[in-house]
Amino acid sequence: MFTLNQLAAILLSLLVVGSLAGVAAAQQGPSAGGAVVVDEGETVDGDLDAVGGTVVVAGTVTGDVSATAGTVLVTETGVINGNLDAVAGSATLEGSVGGDVSLAGGAVFVRDTTDIGGSLDAAGGTVRLDGAVAGNVRVGADELAVGPTARVGGALEYDATTATVDSAAVVDGGVRQVDDLAVAAPVVAGTPFQFGQSDFVIPGWVVSGYWLLANFVVGAIIVLVAPGFARRVTGLGTKQAVRSGGVGLLAIVAVPIVLLLLVLTIVGIPLSLAGGVGFLLALWVAGVYGALVLGTWLLSLADYDNRWVALFAGLFVLAVLDFVPLGGVLEFVVLLVGLGAFALALRGESADDGDENVSAPDEGPQGGSPMA
Repeated sequence: MFTLNQLAAILLSLLVVGSLAGVAAAQQGPSAGGAVVVDEGETVDGDLDAVGGTVVVAGTVTGDVSATAGTVLVTETGVINGNLDAVAGSATLEGSVGGDVSLAGGAVFVRDTTDIGGSLDAAGGTVRLDGAVAGNVRVGADELAVGPTARVGGALEYDATTATVDSAAVVDGGVRQVDDLAVAAPVVAGTPFQFGQSDFVIPGWVVSGYWLLANFVVGAIIVLVAPGFARRVTGLGTKQAVRSGGVGLLAIVAVPIVLLLLVLTIVGIPLSLAGGVGFLLALWVAGVYGALVLGTWLLSLADYDNRWVALFAGLFVLAVLDFVPLGGVLEFVVLLVGLGAFALALRGESADDGDENVSAPDEGPQGGSPMA
């Protein structure tokens, strides 16, 4: 299944994709451009591989469709005879797909006019199912909603933070909640998510261990290069956690909106591209700062101060949360606090009286060794 970190990487990469000119590769397909469109009444013979800011299928594709875009839409008149694989910021199905469908995105909508002849695999922040699926449905999401018009010929399996299934929905194979459900990733063109046809899956604990080590290295660099700034961020995060979280929430909502608005202007596209990369790096650094804040707070409960131990403890707790129900929500809160404290520290702010009780990187408890 896609983790929250993987989805975040997908959505941030789509900002880059959306700012580039679209590319379509097909036996007979639409012209290249920011929008790749198969018009109503138009037929594409064979497969369609499309990358663009927007991909719209309003006509007929006789083969498979593979799409990567900011927005993917199959309208009511759209017909795909083969399979559909798509990664998008927003994916909406209104037409018919003869084969299997695999979708990943911030929001996935399967409308009541949709008819899927095979199975459906969907991963996203929000997934809503109102249409007909002949086969099985597997969903990994923060929020799942199954409407009254939904018709599923097979079973519905889901792993979601919140899930609602209308009593009028028909699921012949039954509904089942499955922890750590593995949802098939779309195999799409033009993205780093295509790994061929291999079924090899890296164990979750290996991925978590890798990120724990990588984040600790980044955290060590942060602490060593700018210890004073790190102390300011830690002080703000621990002593003004609510305010820091509020600022982080404002930043994580406002910055992507500004970047997407820049995409709409020719002059702003390079700025949006650079800003998207910068925001991605800022989120990574903010997440590490958030772990440092979390670790510092946890150690303070035991009346112990050591920045290195705090850094490792915070990162370790966040790694463990990947395997805990609602752990993603707690990780997001830590990210918000870290991002907000980071932003406030960039403005030159600090907590009242700083964070003098938090030891500097060259000080252990009672002035001992920094690695104590």
